[in-house]
Amino acid sequence: MRVLASYVMRGRKQAIIVAMLATISLLFAWLGAAVVALVILAQGWRTGLYVAFWVLAPALVFAGLGDSGPLIGLLGTVLAALVLAAGYGWSLALLTGSLLALLAGGLLFLFDASAISAVLELLDRFFVQSMDSTSTPLIHLLPSAVQVVGLLSFGYALTISVSLLLARWWQAVLYRPGAFKEEFQAFRIAPQLTALLVIMALLLWWLGGAFSTWAFVLTVPLMFAGFALVHAAVNKRQLGVHWLVLFYLAWLFLDPVKLLIIALVVWDSFLPIKARS
Repeated sequence: MRVLASYVMRGRKQAIIVAMLATISLLFAWLGAAVVALVILAQGWRTGLYVAFWVLAPALVFAGLGDSGPLIGLLGTVLAALVLAAGYGWSLALLTGSLLALLAGGLLFLFDASAISAVLELLDRFFVQSMDSTSTPLIHLLPSAVQVVGLLSFGYALTISVSLLLARWWQAVLYRPGAFKEEFQAFRIAPQLTALLVIMALLLWWLGGAFSTWAFVLTVPLMFAGFALVHAAVNKRQLGVHWLVLFYLAWLFLDPVKLLIIALVVWDSFLPIKARS
């Protein structure tokens, strides 16, 4: 990864080549967005937007073909990187990415019904193939179009956040070794912003039914703040990396762990937990 980042930083041409190739591959479009974010963070917004302009072309092509993921990921990561580069901090940067993902999901729902229909058709085939003649019909488990958009938006917000984190880590590795660890572990969301995120998420959840999945998008900044809190606690107590592996496995497969982490983040926001170095 460091070799790739070093190559990207050689010049705009190299950055454009890597970002475009990653975006064209679709599978690594998030990596292309991270490359653009790295240029913004390390070389300024003018150079970064120049690179983004060229990468925008394949992203627009894929959007025209029905896959808006690369375009949303690129735009969201660029905006979040601009916020972070301007010195507004991780809270507003991650919130920017999440809000853009939420907006993109709403626009997708309003103006790109064909893309949603394709996802629903894919899910329908999956459920049909999962059934046999003796099984209970699973059609009632199929998500609605609104739920699908909420889940897609959640995926967009996650992708944007990961791309931004990778770009910041690259920047630290190249120019300030060790800075990313300190910066990430110190990440705490301000009480006002935490209250706003929680209230908005609860309102969406209160709407119930299909809109409950949209609340997940607003938990993304809280989730990454939770990761930072766990990393800080492990580092302060000088625990091994295997504790982080166990934590992420638990977080991935156990929903109560996700709720616990968000609860700890809210608590840490208003009454700082003494878990940071």
